[in-house]
Amino acid sequence: MKASSPQKSPVKWREFLGASAFTIVPRHVLGGPGYMPPSDKVNVACVGVGGQGRNDVAGVGTENIVALCDVDDEQMAETLKAAKKENQPHAEMLERAAKYRDFRKMLETEKSIDAITVSTPDHTHAIIALTAIRLGKHAYVQKPLTYTVQEARALAKAAKEMKVVTQMGNQGHASEEARLINEWIAAGAIGEVTEVHCWTNRPIWPQGVERPAEIPALPSTLDWDLWLGPAPQRPYHPAYAPFNWRGWWDFGTGALGDMGAHIIDHPFWALNLGLPETIQASSTAVYNETYPLASAVHYRFPARGKMPAVELTWYDGGLLPMRPLELEESRRLGNEMGGVIFAGQKSKLMCGCLGESPRLIPETKMKEYKMPPKTLPRSPGVYQEWIAAIKGGAPTMSNFEYAAKLTETMLLGNIALRLADKNVTLKYDGQKMSFTNMPEANQYLTREYRSGWNLPT
Repeated sequence: MKASSPQKSPVKWREFLGASAFTIVPRHVLGGPGYMPPSDKVNVACVGVGGQGRNDVAGVGTENIVALCDVDDEQMAETLKAAKKENQPHAEMLERAAKYRDFRKMLETEKSIDAITVSTPDHTHAIIALTAIRLGKHAYVQKPLTYTVQEARALAKAAKEMKVVTQMGNQGHASEEARLINEWIAAGAIGEVTEVHCWTNRPIWPQGVERPAEIPALPSTLDWDLWLGPAPQRPYHPAYAPFNWRGWWDFGTGALGDMGAHIIDHPFWALNLGLPETIQASSTAVYNETYPLASAVHYRFPARGKMPAVELTWYDGGLLPMRPLELEESRRLGNEMGGVIFAGQKSKLMCGCLGESPRLIPETKMKEYKMPPKTLPRSPGVYQEWIAAIKGGAPTMSNFEYAAKLTETMLLGNIALRLADKNVTLKYDGQKMSFTNMPEANQYLTREYRSGWNLPT
């Protein structure tokens, strides 16, 4: 698809603020409550506009979307069609936005871009985001932040150096439920926590399969070379795109990478876990091409100050933790997408995945519990939190400094999965980013990039 000509940009919010540095007046005084003049809008470019990317485009629709980029013309067309059909407020803006297939061409051409959203398959997150960050663009990147541990650290480092505003797209981190979990645990609702169980209903895509042998015709709407990006060359097949890439080692990060950013995020934040010291995995048959059908990953996190060491177990593919004895027979574990159980010295806390309030168990404990004061700031939502921070508001809560460590923890679990058939407990030195008892595992902390797709430095 040929890129349209660059649009004339309105006066930027940065220029507006700079010109009035000595006479700063609150926006509500200038134009009434909630008023946002055009000069106060961020120029955003969206890369990857199908699937979850469609939601991300809508999420930043309050701003000035100047460019859209997708390697698949069909995904681009469906997003534009859906916005128009649903009469979304940003539909006309999307029609006017410049259209690209190649994010590099977009960043080279569209000089007015202030910020970028990245909603592509996992294996291309880092290259796209890091290219933009090195140009001084603020970045919102879908979960998981990156495909490898080394990439996660590179993004966190670059974001700090370039002083850009960042956010990972794990929307549950911005939720009321996440804040309640933090506040209850900090208030001692269940006592010191030493054990956590996390599970998901994923995968909901094929895993435990080998590479397809047939080579179908490549759709004319798809630029397959751009879709592959840094991944090894292979023929196109609908088994990979547009959706089922999550289950393939070369492209996705499996069930753990997909849902851990929501589910493991709760204990990671509330317990200030940091990086694990040991990781061990077990699974169904290990495949060279895809993640296993089901797996369990066991992490041990060391003590943190006065907080004791924590054993955390992840389950997917239909595996579940044992039902707590305290849980009523009529109640299910978590919800249909998964959940978390915190085991404390005094009691247990359980929550579902995304949007379900936490509860002490049994329910009699919950009814007796006196809610502690709200001590954490509430979020306007994962997108508006990011936009507000770009405009000088409070820092984002799932910024890359935080998100990189959460992502690293998830990806360490995937490395253990690659070695599950060896029945080994990996010992990890987070400071050195190295496995100390199995050096051959270190190869999975990074990756080889296809020629022409090296990670920007």
